[in-house]
Amino acid sequence: MAMGKRKNHTQQPLFISTADLPRTAAHPFYTKLNEALAAGDFEPLVEGLCAGFYADKMGRPSLEPGRYFRLLLIGYFEGIGSERGIAWRCADSQSIRSFVGYALDEAGADHSTISRTRRLIDLETHQQVFQWVLKMLANNDLLSGRTVGVDATTLEANAAMRSIVRKDSKQNYQEFLTDLAEASGIQTPTREDLVKLDKTRKNKASNDDWESPGDPDAKIARMKDGSTHLAHKAEHAVDMESGAVLAVTLQGADLGDTATLLPTLIAATENLRAVADDARVADKLDKDWMSEGVADKGYHSNGVMTDLREINVRSYISEPDRGRRDWKDKPEEKQAVYANRRRIRGERGKELMRRRGELVERSFAHVYETGAMRRTHLRRHANIAKRLLIHIGGFNLGLLMRKLIGVGKPRRLQGLFSSIFCLFGTLWRLLSMLRQQRASWRPEIVRSLAETLAA
Repeated sequence: MAMGKRKNHTQQPLFISTADLPRTAAHPFYTKLNEALAAGDFEPLVEGLCAGFYADKMGRPSLEPGRYFRLLLIGYFEGIGSERGIAWRCADSQSIRSFVGYALDEAGADHSTISRTRRLIDLETHQQVFQWVLKMLANNDLLSGRTVGVDATTLEANAAMRSIVRKDSKQNYQEFLTDLAEASGIQTPTREDLVKLDKTRKNKASNDDWESPGDPDAKIARMKDGSTHLAHKAEHAVDMESGAVLAVTLQGADLGDTATLLPTLIAATENLRAVADDARVADKLDKDWMSEGVADKGYHSNGVMTDLREINVRSYISEPDRGRRDWKDKPEEKQAVYANRRRIRGERGKELMRRRGELVERSFAHVYETGAMRRTHLRRHANIAKRLLIHIGGFNLGLLMRKLIGVGKPRRLQGLFSSIFCLFGTLWRLLSMLRQQRASWRPEIVRSLAETLAA
């Protein structure tokens, strides 16, 4: 075979047939996902839901609802947090263009078109698409809804701490410190004076006094790594049987867990009610759906225990060590707290606590870490919630894909063949060792073989 050399084309052809364009094989993951979406009548559903947001005869060329929601799903499956990055990825990959539904000679949507379409379609429509995904899971026996685990995490806001201003005077941080220094007798304060003055102040980053002018919904909060940022609080309600996310709520990062638990449970109840009201999948849910709630000790309080008891939800919430309690004139709170204490000390309670840490944290890792949504690229809760609902809808579709083809993300297929090759290589080396030691079966060789087969 003769060696080929690179040809420098000084002029591109004026016309070229689409049949002559180089094409790659479609990605098997996205091909199967499109088949699953078509089986659930995804296109007619979203077109019917979004018909009221499109003009009949006039207006700029639009982004079809089916393509819009597929583009947002790409954000999860490809680990892209920004809409600009989604547009770039779609323009760069023929396989993704095929999944979205673009022809070879058709230009893809840019980020401004995606952003405008998101702003036009309301939050309720995104919520209905999320509910449709839950119905798909129920139809494939991947949804129970009986036991719900709840936990929250913080998302870094698209706003900087240095941009915060006073709520009363609208002064920025530098101007505020300068006024404090002048009031204390320093006429021309230096930067060192301001830093020294700022260190001695208490409650210097209070959400009662400061806000972000670009995103008032962002609140000052301490992140898991110990740093302080403007952030949002995302709370998941997760099915403890399958790991599917039943609901997600986006709330202020300054709100405590006891204040956000009931809104998240209510959102999960509404989504499960939508599934139960659909005659095609109503019998797939557990008859006692939304009957048990599991959470960590941050959600424990007398009020929460009483509220869950009133709505007939058996609580499995870890109880912090508060010492000896005074239950005088609090018979209902005492009864609810003691009943929860008995449940969490039982075998079922301990098992639910272990599964809550596994399943809820797994959804955080997939959605926010590998899914690239730990830092938001949008502002205002309504805008972020739209992206978040479809992003987590992609996570739930990943559970369905794992059942259908064995993998939940397209990138998992990249290392599949190399893993199989490494497995066969390891088995070959072990068999060679066994042939060399035919006379004496060493226990370490047998144990190594068993561990390899188990992995």
